[in-house]
Amino acid sequence: MASRELSEKKGEETTVISSIPSNSGPSETESAEFDTAPPPPPNGILARLRHYEALLDDKLGVEKNGPARILPEDRNPPNQAIMALMWASGTMNLSCFATGFLGWEFGLDLKQSILTVIFGTLLGSMVTGWCATLGPGTGLRQVAITRYSFGWWPSKIIAALNVIEQLGWSSVGSITGGLALSAVSDGKVSLVLGVIIVAVLGLIFSFIGLRAVLWYESWAWATFFVIFMIMYGEAANFADVKTPSVLEGQTLSGTVMTLLAIVYGSSSSWSSIVSDYYVHYPVNTSKTKVFLLTSLGITIPTCISMVIGCCVGSTMGVNTEWANAYDDGLGYLIQTILFPRGFAKFLLVVLVLSGIGTNCIAIYSAALSIQLFARPLQVVPRAFWTLIIFVGIILLGVAGRNHLLAVLQNFLSLLGYWNTAFFVILFTEHYLFRKGNLENYNLEVWNTESKMPIGFAGLIAFLLGIVGCILGMVQTWYVGVIAAMIGETGGDIGNQLAFAFTLISYVPLRYWERARFPGR
Repeated sequence: MASRELSEKKGEETTVISSIPSNSGPSETESAEFDTAPPPPPNGILARLRHYEALLDDKLGVEKNGPARILPEDRNPPNQAIMALMWASGTMNLSCFATGFLGWEFGLDLKQSILTVIFGTLLGSMVTGWCATLGPGTGLRQVAITRYSFGWWPSKIIAALNVIEQLGWSSVGSITGGLALSAVSDGKVSLVLGVIIVAVLGLIFSFIGLRAVLWYESWAWATFFVIFMIMYGEAANFADVKTPSVLEGQTLSGTVMTLLAIVYGSSSSWSSIVSDYYVHYPVNTSKTKVFLLTSLGITIPTCISMVIGCCVGSTMGVNTEWANAYDDGLGYLIQTILFPRGFAKFLLVVLVLSGIGTNCIAIYSAALSIQLFARPLQVVPRAFWTLIIFVGIILLGVAGRNHLLAVLQNFLSLLGYWNTAFFVILFTEHYLFRKGNLENYNLEVWNTESKMPIGFAGLIAFLLGIVGCILGMVQTWYVGVIAAMIGETGGDIGNQLAFAFTLISYVPLRYWERARFPGR
């Protein structure tokens, strides 16, 4: 039956009413317009979880896209300045400040420590900056991009390592924030409770999703920058610039390389998640801009935090008051450095938020990595995995709360090793086998196993890279056989060996794999 239209004019307003056949139900438009009652929850646990996640998205903006590729027409690009600002908020923190103490801990003088920090940070940031360039062009999270070089099954190793890595970062952020809370309360807030409080605050932003994470990270950096400038003004003039290092020859070289590996690992560790935050930028976003903003956005704030840590650390042998305060905890040291005391307590409270910046990034990406580990896990809402990650952070943070420097020394260098092998494989695949052109990636099949590389080349090259890092690593619990040959305490060349072993093996293996399995 043809539809008829009745037009009724009242003043200047015209209302058009469309009638429909009497034997048909209401149209979709009319149903949506008049039926305001929410649909009932579906049956099944997972279906109900996704239903409630959708409701949270409507009310609070909780992200429900999960790890799916963001198509060009569905993107909502943030301000491009966030490419730098979010990393400033995530790295200008107490964790990086504490890392600066390692130069003094290893016996290096202030000049040696600062130069090593700057060079290592820049090198690691450039690795992350390059990985970031793949995000806008593909619309894929970093682990999903990995499938095009590692293959379907080996990429699960990267997803698992990613979860461990982000758990570690979050636990470090929670420990340093907890130390500050404990100090500002004069011990009334226990370190355990402080760790839990910081973890909870990070959970809130990560639970909501990318929108909340980017909002927090785009503003928090300014506050931390002001506080660190105050710390420079009140503490830098106490730095010990006169006492030389007692280390010489190969022992000095080995110690510098060990610190370099730790600092490099701090900045390169973001390479396995960086594209998670770039998927909404337009496809034609300048790669040069992405690289520079990301690299400098990590390098500058990280160096600001670590260099003041180097300066304060250099005083530990000559300033008894500061050394005693440091023995009580990092927060007590900062409280002693800054004055007046009431102002110092206020700054410590604000600095607690710096741990939240790290946690926001780490928790969000860890949850995505779990979903990308296997298809069945993608059915479970991201918010649920966020809660699981939160529990892991609490356990790790509480367990390592009294061993911050040891955690940083071992954890950060371990991150650098595998991220170096990860970067080499992605970089070589992109420029040698994909000709540096994203058109050679079939982005439509990102979640299809049969369209991905077999993974033999990626797996073997990655494992050989790990063998290289084992031979060249220096940890408190193990020194590699090659590293032990450098000086009295060893020199960490794990990243250099991981780079060489991975590159030398991946190229011929990938050529063989492509010849044996054309199109993959």
